[in-house]
Amino acid sequence: MYTFLIIIHVLVSLLLTLTILMQSSKGGGLSGTFGGGGSSSLFGGREAATFLSKLTSGLAVAFFVISILIGLMSAPRGDATSIIKREADKRVAPSANLPVPAGTFEDEGPSELPVTE
Repeated sequence: MYTFLIIIHVLVSLLLTLTILMQSSKGGGLSGTFGGGGSSSLFGGREAATFLSKLTSGLAVAFFVISILIGLMSAPRGDATSIIKREADKRVAPSANLPVPAGTFEDEGPSELPVTE
């Protein structure tokens, strides 16, 4: 499914680029090359501009929807904690579960250090 969405996304991107380039601009753009700017075009002067505008809008919406779907599909799954919290848990968790060996400072009574005044 992911590969299929990537292929569709590339095709929509190419079609979107072509429709934007075919629209007439102040300088004529590529629409003059394909006859989109003249009155003898396939759709006529005004109908071609309306058709290309609607096609551009539709392709732009498809581009954004597919981009969001691809982003959601490639998001990591599982626990959404920060990396700082995960690293802190790794450092704390192993030592918290280990038993305290005999003869350590926790098993001894008050310290035997001499008091100096």
